[in-house]
Parts: sequence; structure tokens; C-alpha cells
Amino acid sequence: MELTRQHLLILIPTVIASLIIGAGIGMKLSPTEGIPVRIVADYLHAVLQADRTFYAQHVVERMEAMLIVNATENWREDHTLPLPAQFFKESSRALQVRGKPFRYRLISLWPINQENAPDSAKDRQALEQVINYGEVVEQEIELEQRKYYQAIFPDRAVSRACVNCHNAHKESPKRDFKMNDVMGGLEILIPLD
Repeated sequence: MELTRQHLLILIPTVIASLIIGAGIGMKLSPTEGIPVRIVADYLHAVLQADRTFYAQHVVERMEAMLIVNATENWREDHTLPLPAQFFKESSRALQVRGKPFRYRLISLWPINQENAPDSAKDRQALEQVINYGEVVEQEIELEQRKYYQAIFPDRAVSRACVNCHNAHKESPKRDFKMNDVMGGLEILIPLD
């Protein structure tokens, strides 16, 4: 079939119209918000959990087994290793000093340090759900007049050091933790603005 001038006069505007319509549809389907917040929280959780587990199992437990140095609550004064929970807390504080937009912390219904207790009744209810069902709870919260996406992941006992410390600590409200128990939650907060 031979393209005539008449065919080109019909074909060219049709192709141009199709491109404009396709671009319009494509722009509506393209992600304009970036990565979904739950995916970001899952990525952060994976990295945080891997780092904390590695520190607890391959630094704290190994150093204590080799009788080189222990992890203690007063690690600065005693020149020892920070406990895994303290390592985690100090890492989070370092991010806040650098002005990073997300926050994370460990929370528990049985905290040794009261800073790790739920901040509100809403947080407590979410944490109870995490502990009872062993699943992530996510919700929107307001903190310091800013809206955040909150994800609370189950924080399982992955190290003997964590179980032994909580079970032996004189101020621990719960002393019967076993390996793989949900000891609390790993809370991740991501700003929604």
C-alpha cells in the first residue's frame, strides 16, 4: 500500500494526538510520590534489624565469650561495650543530630528504661497488638505538631545477651524471656509531609 499525501495528513495528526494522550495517561500512572512509605519502613527495618542482630551476636556475645570485654549499662564510665539496646539508641540519636527525617527506637510493655515505654495509649494499644500477633502494626500519628507514619515491627529475642540481660536485670518487670520471644517493638517513624 502506498502512502499518499491524504494518508499522511490523517496519519500525522493521529500519531501526534496518540502521543499526547499516551503522555497524559503515562504521567497519571507514573509514581509522583516516590517509594510507598510502607516499603521505606520495610527497608529501614531490614537494615536496622540486620545491624543490631550482627552487633548482638557477633560483637557482644563473641567478646563476652572470649572474656575480652562485657556489654554494660554504664558502658561509657566502665569502658565496656554498649548493650545492644543502647547501641541502637545511640545510632538513632546520631541520625537526629544530623537532621535526618526519620526516627526509630525500641519500645516495650516491660521496659527496663522508662524512655522505652509507649508514649501514648494509642502506642500502647499498637504495641500490644504487635506482641500478641507478632505482626507489624502501622498507623498515622502526630508528634510535635507533625504527622508521621508509624510502623511497629515485632522485636524478637535474637541473642542470648538480650534474653540474659532482661531476665537478670534487677529493674526488669519481666524475667522469663526465651529466644525468639517478642520482647517489644521496633518503632519507625517517617514524616508524612
